[in-house]
Amino acid sequence: MKKLLLICCFLIGITAVSRAQGGGQRRTPEEQAKQLQTQLSLNDDQTTKITAIYTAQAAKRDSIRTASNGDRDAMMKGMMPLMMSTSEKIKAILTPTQAAAYDKIMKERMDRMRGSN
Repeated sequence: MKKLLLICCFLIGITAVSRAQGGGQRRTPEEQAKQLQTQLSLNDDQTTKITAIYTAQAAKRDSIRTASNGDRDAMMKGMMPLMMSTSEKIKAILTPTQAAAYDKIMKERMDRMRGSN
């Protein structure tokens, strides 16, 4: 019984540490597209195209992270054009109404990011 309790405490501790280090924050391209599908009422074709855009962005983002070797400024300089490009590609798939709602979502996200720093 003591071993079982010890194992449970160990697993809970590992989970807490990984979440504290940001282990649960990054969403997959599929999760990102699903979230937009819900927020913007996307059809299946739009969701598929946006998933592909997010998948390509994730690969480029990882290569930028690797190339920056921990240099935060270099990473940010590489990420900004990637984020802008991704946003433009997504907006090209959306209807005008969806694009306006997407712009609002992105503005709110940027405001939250600026406020948390």
